[in-house]
Amino acid sequence: MHIPSMKEVVSAEEWQLRCELAAAYRLVAHYGWSDLVFTHISARLPGPEHHFLINPYGLMFDEITASSLVKVDQDCNKLSNSPFPVNPAGFVIHSSIHAVREDAGCVLHTHSRAGVAVSAQKCGVLPISQQSTFVLGSLAYHDYEGVALRDEEKPRLQADLGTANYLMLRNHGLLTVGRTIPDAFLNIYIFENTCRIQIDAQAGGELVMVNPQILQGIGGVMKKATAGQGANLAWPALLRKLDKLDPSYRT
Repeated sequence: MHIPSMKEVVSAEEWQLRCELAAAYRLVAHYGWSDLVFTHISARLPGPEHHFLINPYGLMFDEITASSLVKVDQDCNKLSNSPFPVNPAGFVIHSSIHAVREDAGCVLHTHSRAGVAVSAQKCGVLPISQQSTFVLGSLAYHDYEGVALRDEEKPRLQADLGTANYLMLRNHGLLTVGRTIPDAFLNIYIFENTCRIQIDAQAGGELVMVNPQILQGIGGVMKKATAGQGANLAWPALLRKLDKLDPSYRT
């Protein structure tokens, strides 16, 4: 499939964002969290307009490139000359979050096996791992209302998320919010592993809970653990991994 390059068409800032978002899609595929073509990662473009980049509907995540990403407005209308369709229904969740969270540079949503499994458990995320402590420090829940096709669900979704950066969509999957694409990706990496660990641990006998006091000030702990760099500590290494596997995401 030939996709004309957008590198000389868009600004350098937009091209950088396109490369990072394409990388996030490839990494989600690499780690096994994709659901064929049926989830989305959205990134807000700089500027006062509510313009976003989102995946071309119908491409597998490991096919997505910087040039194939589609620019849309808040209502998911295409703003760039793209041969690819977009999925307005899939953007309902993303647009509702971007509308009320100015800090949401990226919204990342998955339907992974472990994530959906934990989302179906009444207990939700349990404090049984180091990974879970980071999630529990900023976790919200939203009850399942069917496939997210209706705008009337948006206010409830927005209210449930509030200021949290991790959202468990009951019976549905996981969602993370990040100031940047690397932030949202690191959050989903932690969230996904939290759920995988929980499902594995529940199959092995009685669980040991983390002391609730450890959850206090967990944000500061994460900052210290990453030498103040947050997601930017791991992101360059993840890009190097992708460049070794298949650098075509940058095209």
